[in-house]
This record gives sequence, structure tokens and C-alpha cells, in this order.
Amino acid sequence: MTAADSTARAARINFFGLTTRKASDGFSEAAPPRPRNDFASANVAGLSDVTDLPPTPAPTGGVSDHAGPYRRQKKELTMKKKLSKVFTPARLFGALVIAALVCGSLIGGNASAGGKVTKVATPTITCNGSTQASINILVTANAPSGTPAGFSLQWMTAADYAANGNMWYDSADPRLCKASFSGNANLSRYNLTAGQSVSVNVGEFLFDEGASTNCAGALECGTEYVFRSFAHATSTLNRSDFTANLNCSTLPCLPPEEVDCTFTQGYWKTHGPIPTGNNTNEWPVTLLTLGSVSYTDLQLQSIFDTPAGGNGLIALSHQLIAAKLNKAKGASTTPAVDNAIAAADALIGGLVVPPVGAGSLPPSSTSALITTLTMYNEGAIGPGHCE
Repeated sequence: MTAADSTARAARINFFGLTTRKASDGFSEAAPPRPRNDFASANVAGLSDVTDLPPTPAPTGGVSDHAGPYRRQKKELTMKKKLSKVFTPARLFGALVIAALVCGSLIGGNASAGGKVTKVATPTITCNGSTQASINILVTANAPSGTPAGFSLQWMTAADYAANGNMWYDSADPRLCKASFSGNANLSRYNLTAGQSVSVNVGEFLFDEGASTNCAGALECGTEYVFRSFAHATSTLNRSDFTANLNCSTLPCLPPEEVDCTFTQGYWKTHGPIPTGNNTNEWPVTLLTLGSVSYTDLQLQSIFDTPAGGNGLIALSHQLIAAKLNKAKGASTTPAVDNAIAAADALIGGLVVPPVGAGSLPPSSTSALITTLTMYNEGAIGPGHCE
């Protein structure tokens, strides 16, 4: 080996610390490696910031294989910096607050985010006339739902309401008067569509299908009452909110010396041949005629004790019996009352009133006569209600 060959070989061996074999040994000489300047070599060099090592340009005619990892790392760091600016603690807290408010409105509100109705519409109630013993309340259903399952009514005297701190008694308190008017019962007239109205008589309930109460007695004369109502829930909607309070009053009481007066059908029912509680029998007769059929006092008592259940004949008989008992007691009448009594007898004719018989009449044919006779028995027309 010549001196020149030895020098060339040493150069090849020492170049970047790599040793190669001669071509004559069956190996090709390795090309000198490119300087490493990627992320790994930066860490080996003890550099903590990759920006201190700009990528080495690729040789002419080639593409650098070492710049890729560095560029990906740089992009990742850039993205982290951007995200750290977007998701600051303050912004994250604000986003959580907004999310909580949205969830709360969806869970606790009356409607969902899409505006879906979750409650039955609250009805409207108004005073619709009164007597010395009762008050008529007109209940009107509102859009969009109406009162498909009926409604409930609550009341107490205005004096009791004020004494209770202008608060309603608790629902379980027996002093709170309540009446339920179901819209699901057969022949119910309380499943109202939007805009429809029905009048209910508080004090002398004309019980029909679906109506019930814990305060069936007459109201006090000359007394102010507070009312409120709500519509019943359905299978798809919750019950409505309560209406605003409504104040209505019964008519003034008659002077104590007044003897020409009338009693309600409720009074006659509890003071008949089978009196209720400590009451006594105050009926002036033991026989009355309804239509063309005569009834004993016990049969009349059984008619009083039978709920109307949507049968207009029973509801009319309740008021007709009371009107005839009032006349028999000595109460004066008016031409309108006399005409209503005669018309009621003509309409009933030979029908036998349940439970004595099985006669029936549609409520639409009896409602006008019932209204006139009820007004007489409760003192709205005629001599007035007895106290």
C-alpha cells in the first residue's frame, strides 16, 4: 500500500468517527452521514428549546428526512399555546354557567327549548251571580289545551284568608273547602275545550257525574269568599298553575223577624224524614206529586239522596221538591216561580224519578227550569232565603 493509499484510508476511517471497509474487501464505502439536527439530536446536545436548532436545509436535489419531526413538534406546541389562550379558566367557568342555566330551564321550566307545552293552560274564573246561600262561579278554559281532565275549585271566607296572613290553608287542612269537577267521568260537562265555559254553584251543588266536594252545605249570607282554581293534569301534561284569587259575596242576610222565606234543597234534604246528625224532621207534608206521579216522604228523601249523575230528571226533581216544600211551609212565590213549577211538572209527566223508577231527561231540557227554581229556593228571587 502506498503512502497515498494509507492517507486516503485514514481519512475515510476518521471521517465523522466512522470506519469503512475497502471496496476490495467486498464492501462499498459508506457516504458520510448528514449532520443531525432533529428533535432527538437537540435533546442529546442538551438543548431544551427546539427553536434553537433551525432545520438543516436538504442537500441540493434531495429532501431532508430530519426536518419532519421538528415541524410536527413545533405545530403541536403552537396548537397548545392557542388552546391555552382559548380555554382560559374564566372562559371555562362562563361556559359552565351557561350550560347550567340552559339545563335548569329545560328541567324546571314550563316549556322545553323547543317551546313544547308541559302544563295544562290555567283556566279563568269569574263571579256569575249569587244568592244568600250560594255563589255561582263561571269557569272558562283557555288555549291551547282547554281542561280535558276537568278542574278543581277551592274557597274560604275572606275573613279566614286575612286571619291566616293572606295565605291559603294547606291542602290537607280540613278547613279548606275543595270541589273537584272531573272531565273524565261519563257524561261529564267539565272537559272543556279552549274558550268553553261552565257555571258551578258553590253552596248548593247540583251534583252530577264527576263532581265531588268536602263542603256541600250552604254558604253564609252577607259573606265575602275567596276562590281559586286549577285545571287537572292529563296523561301528557302536568296540572295547571292556580288562577289568581277571585273574591265574590253572597247576598245580604234577611232581617231576623222575617218569616216569609225559603230554604235550599240541601236544607230540606238534611231536615227530612231521615234527618242528618242532630237535625229534626221539618217537612210540612208527607206526600208530594212530581209530574203526575205521587211520592211518599221516604221516597222523596231517597230522591234527594241520589246524585244527579248527568240525569236531568233527578237534578230537576231536587229543586222541584224543595220549591214545593217551601210553598207548603208558607213561603210566597212569584209568577216566574209558579210558571217554572208548572212547566217542570208538565215536562216530567209520567216519568218515575230514580231510585223509585228509571226515568231520565237530558240536562239540556231541564237546565233553564233548574236555574229558576234554584234561584227561588236560595233566595235570589221571591221572599228571600231563611236564616
